[in-house]
Amino acid sequence: MRLALHAEWTKMRTVAGPLWLLLGTVAAMVAGSAGATSVVSCAAGGCGGDTPKLALMGVHLGQALVAVLAVLTISGEYGSGMIRTTLAAVPRRATVFAAKAVTLTGVVAVGGTAAVLGAVLAGRLVLPDVGDRALSLTGGPTLRAVFGTVLYLILVGLLSLGVATAVRDSAIGIGAVLGLLYIVPIVAQTIGDPDWQRLLAKIAPMSAGLAIQATTDLGGLPISPWAGLGVTAGWAAAALLAGGLLLRRRDA
Repeated sequence: MRLALHAEWTKMRTVAGPLWLLLGTVAAMVAGSAGATSVVSCAAGGCGGDTPKLALMGVHLGQALVAVLAVLTISGEYGSGMIRTTLAAVPRRATVFAAKAVTLTGVVAVGGTAAVLGAVLAGRLVLPDVGDRALSLTGGPTLRAVFGTVLYLILVGLLSLGVATAVRDSAIGIGAVLGLLYIVPIVAQTIGDPDWQRLLAKIAPMSAGLAIQATTDLGGLPISPWAGLGVTAGWAAAALLAGGLLLRRRDA
């Protein structure tokens, strides 16, 4: 396993794409935070609304770059034929898959943490003094939103890795993941029945997972913050299981 991890880390750090995608994630998160918090009106009593969630609004764009990074982690090898070399060097496919998942988790954790903290800092700089106190990391709900957003980005990466391993094609993998993340919430908004809207919000990986960012009016959420993140974790686990099984059963 150690050699497989070293090989995957070498692949990750010697290619320019992952670094640029992570930098893009940071930029998207910071820009989203600055844009969202710049329209907030604050009074002496506070800013109103869910300020931490607004500051983390950039995750809606940043997650797409994480998904692309995760898909390319394995689909790029299928496209170039390098997957045969990888499997020849490490014949145990489960080890290869686990090494990719662990490496991806570490990379996204570092990049996601930088992106989330950058977004919070941008929000604090944009908001007036009365508002930036709502983004203090000493507050339990805000800290949960920040930490949970990093976990959400990691889960999006693992979900994307599982899907990409199953389909073995970059374009199809990226399309499938982005469709799952973005199209389901859009479809939910077009449904007139509020019960169905609420159900889709509970089971869709993005809408459920991003409940972790809510710090106000928790009783009105379709699903509680940690339970919502658990739904996203379930999607990621299912995708990894399917991808891992198909990797073991199919020819390279």
